[in-house]
Amino acid sequence: MAEAPVLQIEFAGEWCTLDPAKPFVIGREGDLTVDDNQYLHRAFLELRHHDGLWWLSNVGSRLSATVSSAGGAVQSWLSPGARLPIVFSECSIVFTAGPTTYELGLHCDDASFAMSTEHRRRSSGETTVMPVGLTQLQKLLIVALAEPMLRRDGVGVSELPSSGAAAERLGWTMSRFNRKLDNVCDKLDRMGVQGLRGGVGKLASNRRARLVEYAVSSQLVTRADLDLLDDPALRDADDQD
Repeated sequence: MAEAPVLQIEFAGEWCTLDPAKPFVIGREGDLTVDDNQYLHRAFLELRHHDGLWWLSNVGSRLSATVSSAGGAVQSWLSPGARLPIVFSECSIVFTAGPTTYELGLHCDDASFAMSTEHRRRSSGETTVMPVGLTQLQKLLIVALAEPMLRRDGVGVSELPSSGAAAERLGWTMSRFNRKLDNVCDKLDRMGVQGLRGGVGKLASNRRARLVEYAVSSQLVTRADLDLLDDPALRDADDQD
């Protein structure tokens, strides 16, 4: 039997090499104790080696996680009860529990798939473009919500700002902020981004968290976009959603 690929997990500057002979549990308790956060499941995610592959399973009951390859080219939304194989050499896991967002890094020494050189060049961030129909002000809103994640160094913990805090950061009224948030979520939902709506005609309650997870993981917004927050002309501008 071939040896299992070496899989390492990175969180907040700490590294851990997983044992393929036993499952690795991530949560409020377990092999990786992420945080003493009452909103976080005691056992949330599980990594297990099976049939020659490492598998990531969501063993929680409420929270979901965003899993993406390096550069955000491939992204999956891992809902409770779902599992997926770890097939890339590097990928990130982002999830939100209450007001806090967490990011973990996975590193595999023998990946089943690899990105082409051309795609790695395109996903460097220099050629990232906004989806059709997303205005500059809508992008500004996303940057305001994602600011803590964009400013942090490496993987770790970020505090997700409230809608009120983000609106104040932009100098907007709550009605204006919520109107644009509604439209951003609606547009991305129509593009197939999961988790931004709770059902037919009903916005998901955790849409801000899901929006930030998707935007950062897919490089829809990057650290370079933080300059938008200090552009007075853009902050004071108005557009038609």
